[in-house]
Amino acid sequence: MIDIPNKLDAKQFTVSYRSTGHTRVVPVDDELENRWLHKIFVLTHKPASWSFWQLLAALLAISFLVGLCWRLFASASVVAAGIYLVFALTDWLLLAWLPRLNRSFGPVGPQLLVNTVPRVGAALLSALLAWISGSLAVGLWTLVPLQMAGTVAYLWGALYEPFALTTTHRSVQSPHLPPDASPIRLLHLSDLHVERLTRRETHLLELVEQARPDVIVITGDYLNLSYVDDPTARAEVRKALARLSAPYGVYAVLGSPPVDPRNTTPSLFDGLNIRLLRDEVAILTFADGRTLSLLGMDCEHNFESDSPVFHQLVDLAPTDSMRVLLYHSPELMPLVQQFPIDLYLCGHTHGGQIRMPLYGAILTSTVTGKRYEMGPYVEQDTTLYISRGIGLEGLGAPRMRLFCPPEIILFTLSGNNSPSHL
Repeated sequence: MIDIPNKLDAKQFTVSYRSTGHTRVVPVDDELENRWLHKIFVLTHKPASWSFWQLLAALLAISFLVGLCWRLFASASVVAAGIYLVFALTDWLLLAWLPRLNRSFGPVGPQLLVNTVPRVGAALLSALLAWISGSLAVGLWTLVPLQMAGTVAYLWGALYEPFALTTTHRSVQSPHLPPDASPIRLLHLSDLHVERLTRRETHLLELVEQARPDVIVITGDYLNLSYVDDPTARAEVRKALARLSAPYGVYAVLGSPPVDPRNTTPSLFDGLNIRLLRDEVAILTFADGRTLSLLGMDCEHNFESDSPVFHQLVDLAPTDSMRVLLYHSPELMPLVQQFPIDLYLCGHTHGGQIRMPLYGAILTSTVTGKRYEMGPYVEQDTTLYISRGIGLEGLGAPRMRLFCPPEIILFTLSGNNSPSHL
């Protein structure tokens, strides 16, 4: 065990760090990169290098296929193909404008083809309805509204919702905090996924300042997956991180290896007043004797690598302190709830980023699937909170949010007899 004292204000507060002193066993193959969803993101990013004419040829080819599906109604096959093409071209214009509007960035090709998948699905559905009803009018009156609904969803999901960042307020109690002591205001940020500094990041810093937290924690994924090695994006995220401050410190952990490469991401914090916790415990001791332990772990998405580290950190955290686990993904919850962890903070799922009414997240990119999507889950004596995150994933992932706006979370940590709400 390595215990390093670091007194910020001897009269009010001290922080010390305990590390296992052992080198983590990192898997040879990255677990996340081997999952099918990440492979789809990589595959759908291939059109990033396509030229204007290649993209146009792809849309024309898809239009031809839509026409073939409508061939049962020969007089309408060209009309249906034309309707699809017009709406697909509007998607192209929107994606081309997004960087000019300083909303989101990246190549048009991957997003254009991802967006066209539901449009093709709508065209096939309308053709099927026309065939079942025996009415050409039914098919066309279904096709047009569905395509218009797609345009509305894309406009909302790309232009508005990714910037509708809000502060969520939650309260968590712990038997290890005195009920009559002042509560601790802990602010949780996750999944910044910075491409460039936009209105979202400006608003983020305003919300952080308004929250006036005692402590700030960040649970990984600092850069957009398409901009991991981009010098401008790295400089921009450092500008945002440098603006974060709290009386009792700012603490961070690394996210998924493809997004936060271990050989480059730690340098983002060089010279910043942020402690990057890499498999270590930060023990915050306040003037009134309260103790808060932050257990910060690298996230490998690999149980054999992550589980032993978690066990070691639990042993290092003082038993009389409130314990908060900082780990990028919710995947450890089945294990964590078996131990005295008061609060487990993570992100990674983005709440699905695209959610459907009554169903929720379409995808979560975790081995636990829809079991842990977003928000609070209380199991045993552990409260898990999954942040919807702040930014967008990158590569071939949709460059939009739908029914899943970004958030930061301000937790009020108090003793057991204090008012509580989740």
